[in-house]
Amino acid sequence: MIEDGSKRTVSGVLVKVLVHRREDRGMRLEEFASRCVRQGEVHELVTTDHGVGDGSIDRVGFLGFAEIRDGGVIDRGDEVRIGGQVVGTVLGFDACHFPNHYNILISREVPVTGEQIALSPESTVHFVQSAS
Repeated sequence: MIEDGSKRTVSGVLVKVLVHRREDRGMRLEEFASRCVRQGEVHELVTTDHGVGDGSIDRVGFLGFAEIRDGGVIDRGDEVRIGGQVVGTVLGFDACHFPNHYNILISREVPVTGEQIALSPESTVHFVQSAS
């Protein structure tokens, strides 16, 4: 659901590919449905099959770190595309490393790593507003 009207696509580039998974990560989903990101910031992209539930996120696959090139607002439900492939939708944010970076949690059926889906540095990253 578009709550506040249309917005620009937040774009970036993958700067590091990650290759590990965890079943006991202990991330906490922030209560915020959106976060503003600035040009030049670097944030971690993490896949999970958890839902919002109680906010606990344990099963994760790490995709990599992305540098924001076109800042803006990332919302829960935004489609995440890397190198042209849809990797999932934004579930929310974990701030355990903030202010260094956010973990941007990406919902998908099965958590995957960047290596598993053949990501590479310099791949484009887009957070696209959901059509619904």
